Amino acid sequence: MSESISPYETFTCAEYFAGIGLVRLGLEQAGWKIVFSNDWAYSKYEMYSAHFKDAIEYYKVQDIFSICPTDIPNTLLATASFPCIDLSLAGNLGGITGQHSSAFWGFTHILDGQVNKPKLVMLENVVGWLTSNGGQDFRIVIQELNRLGYACDVFAIDASHFVPQSRPRIFMVGVQASEPNQDILVFSKRSSSLKRKALEKVVIANLDLQWHFLEIPALPKKIKFDLSFVLENIPDNDDRWWSEDEVKRHLNMMSSFNLAYIESLKNLLFYSYCPMYRRVREGKQRAELRKDGLAGCLRTARGGSSRQMLVKAGQGTIKMRLMTPREYARLQGVPDDYPISLQLNQALTGFGDAVCVPVIVWIAENILNPLAISLRENNLVVHH
Repeated sequence: MSESISPYETFTCAEYFAGIGLVRLGLEQAGWKIVFSNDWAYSKYEMYSAHFKDAIEYYKVQDIFSICPTDIPNTLLATASFPCIDLSLAGNLGGITGQHSSAFWGFTHILDGQVNKPKLVMLENVVGWLTSNGGQDFRIVIQELNRLGYACDVFAIDASHFVPQSRPRIFMVGVQASEPNQDILVFSKRSSSLKRKALEKVVIANLDLQWHFLEIPALPKKIKFDLSFVLENIPDNDDRWWSEDEVKRHLNMMSSFNLAYIESLKNLLFYSYCPMYRRVREGKQRAELRKDGLAGCLRTARGGSSRQMLVKAGQGTIKMRLMTPREYARLQGVPDDYPISLQLNQALTGFGDAVCVPVIVWIAENILNPLAISLRENNLVVHH
C-alpha cells in the first residue's frame, strides 16, 4: 500500500490583480508556488516580468472578465487584491459596483466557473471596505464567497508592524470547510493588533453569514527602526533636492505648529527625517509633517492622493525632495534586487498599488500554511 497526496501536495496559488508581483514575493518566501497570474495593466506586467523571468509562461495581461475559467490550472489558493478606488476614502466611494472595484465580480465569476475551486481564497483591500455604503459592500462580498462555498474570517494588519510605513489593510480568508467554526468568542478574544473598531462592528452586524473564525496569533510588536533606514543616500548637491525657493514656499505653507517643529529639528546636531504631504485645509494648500518616524500609506495619484515628500532637517539646514521609487519599494518590504522601471510614474504606481511583502509572509506562515497543511492531510488518497 502506498500513499499519494492530492493535487494540493504543492502549495499552489493563482493570483488575480497581480500587479507587480508583491503577493508572489511574500508567498514564495513561505513555500508557495504561483502557477497563474492576471492583471489588466501591461505596465505592471513589465515590472513583474523584469523580476520574475518566468512570468511569460503564466501571467495573462487581460481584463479579468475576459478570462475563461477552464484555462486556469487547479490551485489550492486564489488571491485577489481587487481595486480599492471605489472603496477608499481617498477615492470616489462608488462601492463594490463602482467602475473599478466591481472587478471583484470578475474574480468570483472565475471561481464560479471552476469545476475544482481553490480550497482557499484571500482578499485584500483598504479599511474603507468595512464602511463603504454603510457596510453593505463588505456584507455583499462575504455573501458572494458564502454562495461559492467559502466560510470566511477577516482581520486587519498595519504594515507598521514590519516596515516604517503606516498602511492598514483588511484581509479576508475564505475556506471550504466541512465544519466551519462560527464561535464569535474566537474572534472576540483575538489580539487587538488584528482588529479595528470598524471591523468588530461589521462582523457583529453580520453574524448571520457563514464564518470560519481561526486561531490567529498576535502580530509582532511594531518595528523599532524609522524612516531613515529605508532612505537612499542622495548627496546634498543632487538635483533631486529642491531649490531654496521651493523649500521656502513649502515652509510658508506650514501651520505655526509644524513650522516650529521643523525649526526645532533644524537646530539639532544630527539629521532628522519627516514625510511631508500637501493637503487642502479650509480652502488653503498646506504642507503637513508626519512626526512618528513612519511614512504615511503609499498611494498613487489615481487614488486621489499626492506623492510623499521628504524633509531632512538638522545641522542648521532644511532640505526637501520627493521620495524615490526605491524608497517606495523598501517601504513595501521589497529587496533591492527588484529592478525598478525607468518610468517614474509607472514605478510609483506599481508600488503604491501593491501589498506589503512581509505582511504577506506573516499571513502565509501563520494562517495560510496551517490551513493548507490541514487540507492536505484531509485530502490523503490511499492507493492499494
